[in-house]
Order: sequence, then structure tokens, then C-alpha cells
Amino acid sequence: MSTEEQLLVRRIREGTVIDHIDAGKALLVLKALGITGKEGNVVTVAMNVPSIKLRKKDIIKIEGRLLAADETNKIALIAPRATINIISEYKVKEKRRVDLPDRFVGVFNCPNPSCISNAEKSIASRIEVLDKEKQKLRCWYCGRMLEVNELISSIY
Repeated sequence: MSTEEQLLVRRIREGTVIDHIDAGKALLVLKALGITGKEGNVVTVAMNVPSIKLRKKDIIKIEGRLLAADETNKIALIAPRATINIISEYKVKEKRRVDLPDRFVGVFNCPNPSCISNAEKSIASRIEVLDKEKQKLRCWYCGRMLEVNELISSIY
């Protein structure tokens, strides 16, 4: 990669870089993390960046905010190959991969319109991960078995 290509997105001094996001999914990742841009942090989003491994990928850089592992694991269904780089003084301090959590609370909506989590605004959705390898998911409230694509489309 040439110097010109590398400088498309500038380095950050402190913060989090989410790399290897499937192309076109960066905005979904931001939504799942609850990042709106109103928080005051500089957020850089690069979409459809050339990648040797993925052919194309998205990258998110969040300056001044270090995301905890439980926060970044919220994106495991959206971007299962994502890598999280915690940056300090322009250097990678920590590098980790996302991992499916045991449950998602308030991240995805249950697609069942009759589910209590959709009827009651005070009840946060709760999606249980029954099998991480096979991505078997179930709504804790209504018991409906869920498909990954159903959940991802619920955050649009």
C-alpha cells in the first residue's frame, strides 16, 4: 500500500479503531454501539476501503474514546471478523477480536411484533445466544428463535 493510500484516514493519538468491518456495515456498527456523533468525539468512517483479505472493508476510528470489550462485542453479529485496536500515543496498546457475548440487551429488537419488548418501551430487548458457533439466538421474552439477518435488519 502506498503512502498516499495510507493517508486517506489520519492516525489518532488516543481512541479506538475498528478494522476489518464487512464493506457497507460501518454505519450499522456505529448504531449498535450507540455512537451518533453527538458525543463530541471525532469519528472517522471509511467505507469500501481496499483490503487484501476482504477485497473491500470498512474502518471506524473513534478519537478520545476507548471502547470496552463488552461494548465492542455488541458488533459480533454485524462484523464477525472485526478487529479492535485500542490506541494510545499513536500506537496500538491492545488488539482484540470481537466475540459473541452470552446475550444482547437493548442492542437488537425482537422481530416478533407481539413480543412484550416491542409493546412496552420500558422493557429493553434481551436476545440470548444459545450456541455461539452456530449463531443460535432466542428472544428471552417471547422465546422466538431468531436469525442473524432478522436482528441486523432490526437496527436500521
